[in-house]
Amino acid sequence: MDSLLVGTFPKSCSYSFITTTSIAGGNLRRSKHCTTNNYYSIASSCAPKASRHKRKIQNECNILRFWQPSLNHYCEGVEGQSKYQECNRKFAVKAAPEQSFESEKNILDVVKSSLDAFYRFSRPHTVIGTALSIISVSLLAVDKLPDISPLFFTGVLEAVVAALFMNIYIVGLNQLSDVEIDKINKPYLPLASGEYSISTGAIIVVSSAILSFWLGWVVGSRPLFWALFISFVLGTAYSINVPWLRWKRFAVLAAMCILSVRAVIVQLAFFLHIQTFVFKRPAIFSRPLIFATAFMSFFSVVIALFKDIPDIEGDKIFGIQSFSVRLGQKRVFWICVTLLQLAYGVALVVGATSSCLWSKVVTGLGHAILASVLFYRAKSVDLRSKASITSFYMFIWKLFYAEYLLIPLVR
Repeated sequence: MDSLLVGTFPKSCSYSFITTTSIAGGNLRRSKHCTTNNYYSIASSCAPKASRHKRKIQNECNILRFWQPSLNHYCEGVEGQSKYQECNRKFAVKAAPEQSFESEKNILDVVKSSLDAFYRFSRPHTVIGTALSIISVSLLAVDKLPDISPLFFTGVLEAVVAALFMNIYIVGLNQLSDVEIDKINKPYLPLASGEYSISTGAIIVVSSAILSFWLGWVVGSRPLFWALFISFVLGTAYSINVPWLRWKRFAVLAAMCILSVRAVIVQLAFFLHIQTFVFKRPAIFSRPLIFATAFMSFFSVVIALFKDIPDIEGDKIFGIQSFSVRLGQKRVFWICVTLLQLAYGVALVVGATSSCLWSKVVTGLGHAILASVLFYRAKSVDLRSKASITSFYMFIWKLFYAEYLLIPLVR
């Protein structure tokens, strides 16, 4: 029997018992004592003293067998905890990129919203008109192909950037002065909608004016600086609500402000900037320059009159005596269409009398097409619909852009 017991419980069992003693604690020692007493009482009658060591090994292995379920449960608990921690780590690793993606998306949304608000605040149709008019008039100073040089492009870029800053100042100041009116007439503008606070709008306006004058001063061109200064004075007088100013309340003064800047200052001052400052040539008033000034005088009056047609509701409430308020929308609408048709008629005559054949063909055909499109679009406008009138007003700005594409071709 002794040999069978030894063969059944190998020596390695004693080592396993030793390693698990710390886990079992006091209960393990108590169980060992009880089992050992029982074992010796049975084995004392049939085993010699020499086999006590072997019986001790068997006893230890029996104790291990008794504690095996508890040990297995403990090991399973440790394994489960490790799996739980591993799952947590995987979830954290997976969640981190998702949180980062959401954060980047939120930043992009904020940037897009800010750019969109500034885009609307700057009144993009006026920005495009200012840039195109300066480029077009600058090309009138080009006599020969070598004139189109890096020096020319630098001069044009300086003028455009400085003028755009001044443009933002003028349209921004107008919005600051017309917040309550714009809540009725143009609720989509940032100040009227509440996207911009008054302080934000004021910071943009003041910063734009400072940058415009700083750039004009650094460039050192007198025609450019005087163009900026006169635009600043007239733009301020047009909008700011102080005694003797806010000329937009008076139809004739409002039209004269827009006419002076869009028709006279832009044509003459920026032409002289290129002619005298960039090319260092004497000041001259060429046939194309005179045509551009005359034609844009018509166009500027039309813009000054037409811009108030969609805004008649708010202007009536706040006492703005525009021509649309005084004469009615329909009458002012057809006055504007007639003035533009007269301007295109003059352009056709100028093109027909040109000594340059290609200029005669291009400008004549171009103005004839624009006049026809204008008349066709005018007949389809619903004067009872603000959306239809506003759409036609933006169409007039597109005709304005198209004219500046034709002006450099007048010879």
